[in-house]
Amino acid sequence: MRSSPAFHRRAALRAKQLASAGFTLIELMVVLVIIGVLAALIVPNVLDRADDARVTAARTDVNNLMQALKLYRLDNQRYPTGEQGLQALIARPTAAPVPPNWKPYLEKLPNDPWGRPYQYLNPGVKGEIDVMSFGADGQPGGEGKNADVGSW
Repeated sequence: MRSSPAFHRRAALRAKQLASAGFTLIELMVVLVIIGVLAALIVPNVLDRADDARVTAARTDVNNLMQALKLYRLDNQRYPTGEQGLQALIARPTAAPVPPNWKPYLEKLPNDPWGRPYQYLNPGVKGEIDVMSFGADGQPGGEGKNADVGSW
């Protein structure tokens, strides 16, 4: 049927194009190495951002708790005692001194970004009162992501 030289040239050209259309093993290995190097450079930066985000969230929570405590003080002329704690922001304290003008100051108490309750000290160590999170390790002190985040 079709046996012209032009037909054979086109068929040979198509076969050559199909043969060169795939990737060689070397090309695939080079691409995988490049992806691996990029991942090794980017993944640690992304993981550090998660720690930064937790610290920022803890600072925001501490600031919100401090604002609620300041409102409590405006209404009741004093901060909750250390015994009453932050719980006094969501439920009227029954331990003395019972606040005369108590209102709910928060709907619920947040946990820190690491899942532990915030600490409240009255009297505070670094201020009149202190609200803090002990950071990722849950222990006082520390550096980096383990550092305390507080109202000071």
